[in-house]
Amino acid sequence: MKILITGACGFVGSTLALAFLEDAGAAGDRAQIVGFDNLSRLGSETNRLQLIRRGVRVFHGDLRAAEDLEQLPPCDWVIDAAANPSVLAGVDGQSSSKQLLDHNLSSTVHLLEYCRKHGAGFLLLSTSRVYSIPPLAGLPMAQHNGAFCLDETRPLPPGVSRRGVDEAFSTQPPISLYGVSKLASELLALEYGETFGFPVWINRCGVLAGAGQFGRADQGIFSFWINSWLRGKPLKYIGFGGHGWQVRDALHPRDLLSLLKKQFARSGSVDSRVFNLGGGPENAMSLLQLSQWCQRRFQNRQVLVDPRERRFDIPWMVMDDRRARSFWDWQPQTPLAGILEEIALHAEAHDNWLEISGSA
Repeated sequence: MKILITGACGFVGSTLALAFLEDAGAAGDRAQIVGFDNLSRLGSETNRLQLIRRGVRVFHGDLRAAEDLEQLPPCDWVIDAAANPSVLAGVDGQSSSKQLLDHNLSSTVHLLEYCRKHGAGFLLLSTSRVYSIPPLAGLPMAQHNGAFCLDETRPLPPGVSRRGVDEAFSTQPPISLYGVSKLASELLALEYGETFGFPVWINRCGVLAGAGQFGRADQGIFSFWINSWLRGKPLKYIGFGGHGWQVRDALHPRDLLSLLKKQFARSGSVDSRVFNLGGGPENAMSLLQLSQWCQRRFQNRQVLVDPRERRFDIPWMVMDDRRARSFWDWQPQTPLAGILEEIALHAEAHDNWLEISGSA
């Protein structure tokens, strides 16, 4: 099987590429990986060289330019791991709204045309940020052990429980320009698949985290926090009273491998091709709890407080992935403690990682 991975030189794309290369089927065969990346992110070159050493052919190009995809060979599946990942993209002054939509939506159209042309399956790594911000921001919250948790004594909107947010939760705007670019990409992919007869799967991922993740807040809060803590870089609890109680769950991207292989092999119709994937409540923690972990692992230090609310922020996001667990007989394999320790060991071994990945 030949698999094209876009964003192959990013953290998620390169982790998946290496995981496929290390995985052998019953016959001892391995997937053939083709990578595609625009190499615009600092840190991409490090991953590109690693992939090349492992025999991956990495094409340099821009998904926004349809002609750049003409250089690619036919593949059986496309894993789209390329996107501008920041919920503030298009409104933060770092990129325009047009640039965001070109990156996250126009690029999807070009990939879907590639799939139509070659009869390839399409697998989109989407995001938890497709879910509606007002009901998420308005979830009734309590606090326990330094972390927000649902106040289940009060009414909850459909699609949310102590297990997290599930696929039935509202996707009504506002969801941010970033969120709507991913939601529109999901709809386009599903429509293309139905119209032109190729398989499509949509995986809405929570926070993906692990060693080698770029040390930027928009690339992954766990890696950013640990690397910044170790290097003595400024850290802030922003919004929500400045307590650091906001919660996210973490999933290691290599834990997607077994699920993706099952999606490749699945044929026939299903009720829905959209699945939530995340670490769930077992792999969730608050920023304050992450700081406490860092204090135990490294040393004590001060975190600054900025209580001002920030646009699009939500207090609690845990992905309810029970549907994926039931349908695919899948579950995450890497516990949160293992993810954090892996990031810490990588940070200690790469004292210039913040510079390499553009965070310094």
